Amino acid sequence: MRYAICFTPPMASPLSAAAASWLGRNVYSGEPMEPPPIAGLRVSEIAFHTAVPRRFGFHAMIMAPFRLADGVDEAHLLRALMHFTSAETSFAIERLEVARLSQCLGLRSPVPNHQMHMLAARVLQAFDGFRAPLSEEEIERSDPDRLTAPQFANLHRWGDPYVMEEYRFHLKLTGPLGADVGQRLEAPLREVFEPHLARPLAVDSLALFVEPEKGAPMRVHSQHPLGKISARPRGERTVRAEAERRAAGDAGGSLPHVANSLSAIR
Repeated sequence: MRYAICFTPPMASPLSAAAASWLGRNVYSGEPMEPPPIAGLRVSEIAFHTAVPRRFGFHAMIMAPFRLADGVDEAHLLRALMHFTSAETSFAIERLEVARLSQCLGLRSPVPNHQMHMLAARVLQAFDGFRAPLSEEEIERSDPDRLTAPQFANLHRWGDPYVMEEYRFHLKLTGPLGADVGQRLEAPLREVFEPHLARPLAVDSLALFVEPEKGAPMRVHSQHPLGKISARPRGERTVRAEAERRAAGDAGGSLPHVANSLSAIR
């Protein structure tokens, strides 16, 4: 079992719906989704180019998948995440665009967002103690020989090369592509996603993702709004109370759920 702390839009967001359709899987329910009809692209071609991000689900990684350290269980992690998010403040990323992400295509902000960068750093610092050290096999999978010196240092300190000063907020929509294929897919991706990128992206929650077993598709285990319980409507407080019950009583269950966070640990 591995966990990851990520950002993903709420389940009801049109952007989430568009991403679930494009990737062929809903990251909340785990259910397969029908791809959008796109002239000139076969369903099998979309499925092939989205195979990698489909397994990981639509997300922006903040803390890469990790095994729990000795002496820590899921309930401890949930309570800490609820407490952490209750002390944070939501913000917005002004604009996202379809862009090249190294060899992949995805969504990113054309201008770095300082608030997002700092939130990602705080998550790492707050939850590093929950992470088991990387195994030799996990280190080798990161291909350390190709990393820069700062990335190599991050891998050994934080378990991920692309954190702290190396962090770049993005949401992948394809696996690695050749230059010609990337050019072919850019226009269809803009057609699918640009209608949902006209407004700023609200970063108002963090999601705990779970990988039930090695190589299994990742899914949203629970989603945790940023901000104190007293600042939210009464109806939402009821949902938060249910989240507390889950964290205290059945955090180790196998069924996915979407929970809201606590303002404090009792």
